[in-house]
Amino acid sequence: MVLMLSAAAATAASAAVSTGEANRLREATTVLSDLRATPDKGIPDELWDKAACVIVIPGLKKAAFIIGGEYGKGVASCRTATGWSAPVFMEIEKGSWGAQIGGQSIDLVLLVMNRTGMTKLVQNKVSLGAGASVAAGPVGRDARASTDLKLSAEILSYSRTQGVFAGINLAGGKLGPDKDSNVDVYGSGVAAEQVLNNTQPPPAEASSFMAALRSKAGTTPAATTGR
Repeated sequence: MVLMLSAAAATAASAAVSTGEANRLREATTVLSDLRATPDKGIPDELWDKAACVIVIPGLKKAAFIIGGEYGKGVASCRTATGWSAPVFMEIEKGSWGAQIGGQSIDLVLLVMNRTGMTKLVQNKVSLGAGASVAAGPVGRDARASTDLKLSAEILSYSRTQGVFAGINLAGGKLGPDKDSNVDVYGSGVAAEQVLNNTQPPPAEASSFMAALRSKAGTTPAATTGR
């Protein structure tokens, strides 16, 4: 009877991950793998190794017609004593005003350099630049020359458009947990901070994302289950 209940609970947990959430994990895996594939041109290893947490927002939508705005959903994970934590679902939004027209999709990776900064983000939506300092991260071989200037920033941002690294102004953007998705996957009684502290196992749909986090730069991660 106990085994039957356990199997039923496992099936329910798996079913709780929606198609949209599974797609988000898959897209985040691709973005993270691509931006770490060539450390001499992408995210420098020395900064990746120092980051406490990482947030990946695949396909951040940026559209404008006089009134502009940016909105995207992604996932985050933090380093723990036993490896990377299960992913927490995140969302970012930003409004703007000005004489602008057009639209684009931007892949965004944020390195959160200390757990204090991440704790603020998951407690509620935080205003970037005010509640949490953010700076454009140095790319590839520029890391050593620029690292000293970035040490005071809680978050280093990396963004690309159509495969090319491009700057994006995140100041004033609101970043925080996607509460609905986190409830879907982990249940209403589990806080985002608990997930990042490794109290929850990652869903099966996160296996490739977890593998990408563990992979060395310049390699293609194999899809494996677990942390």
